[in-house]
Amino acid sequence: MAAQSVTGMPSRPGMRFSVDPWDPSYGSSLETEDLGESTARIAADVELVADRWRPLDPDPTVTPPSATLFVDGVRRIDAQAWVDEPDTAAAFPALCASYAAGVVCCCDDHGAHLVADDVRRGLFTTAAHAVDVATTAGIYRASLADARSDIAPAQALSLALQARLSEVEIATAVAARSGLPTADDLLVVDGPLRGRQHLPRALGYIKSHRSEYLPAPLNGLVAGLGAGQRTPVFLLGSSWDRYTWYLRLPCEPGAPWAGVVRLECSATLTGAEAVGMAWLSQATLCRFASEGYKDARAPQNLYPIAGLERQLRRRLGDAGLLYRALRTAAGRQDAARPAGSRDDG
Repeated sequence: MAAQSVTGMPSRPGMRFSVDPWDPSYGSSLETEDLGESTARIAADVELVADRWRPLDPDPTVTPPSATLFVDGVRRIDAQAWVDEPDTAAAFPALCASYAAGVVCCCDDHGAHLVADDVRRGLFTTAAHAVDVATTAGIYRASLADARSDIAPAQALSLALQARLSEVEIATAVAARSGLPTADDLLVVDGPLRGRQHLPRALGYIKSHRSEYLPAPLNGLVAGLGAGQRTPVFLLGSSWDRYTWYLRLPCEPGAPWAGVVRLECSATLTGAEAVGMAWLSQATLCRFASEGYKDARAPQNLYPIAGLERQLRRRLGDAGLLYRALRTAAGRQDAARPAGSRDDG
């Protein structure tokens, strides 16, 4: 008798999974750490030569676009799991995750409104024989993660999840733009632009800073920026190239880097085009800066992005319900196991 999946159809030989009892709300029992970016190359003379760098005030002749699109994605680990190795006692670690991407459009005619969203669920594992897991709360689509010797298995799964989320963000952004009546827009991606450089009129919006890219004399200029001021544009090269600059959003005086964000645009642009994007970001983003009494991550967590995150997290569904559904699906597998088959323990 063939093993049956939770859908009632024969599963592929050896595709059995179990759910880790570790509560995912406490993080992973296979914890990973963020990796810092390797030492980067910079070319500081894109807009001004290095010895003439100075804080740049907004250009009053630059007007915001008719529509500003904010793209963001959220992810949540619903359960940690194990996919059994066929005919052995070994198992592959797996993540069962819900993830979603969406786009908020801010325009004069309709204000801020959600124009696109997409919610998905996935089973991420390095087990090549893994298949979709059907539960009463939805189907977790199997995604194969690359098994790499240079990183921990848990990080490989997290990278695979992030790659899928990035794909959904791109598809959602393209879909949202296709429905706009105008090409005069600006696309703001929450996070680095990597993998999305091909999107036209797009900015990467980085709220936190883990690396100092500029040499000390120029880095000191960032701390001296006034509200609404930015640094000159510079070219940043590491595993990928992009134009970038720092901007201080309106905020109360505080720490040297309070309210500072970093913007990125594609290195396929000319230097003059990148400078134009920098002026446009300065004229556009300061209007959406959040305030401390409303958001603990103010001013960097822009109002449209904060609202979009809340909407997307609601659309992920109830975490407890999904966890129980996954446990139930795993239990059904056990109930369908042929007599005499091995125990998961």
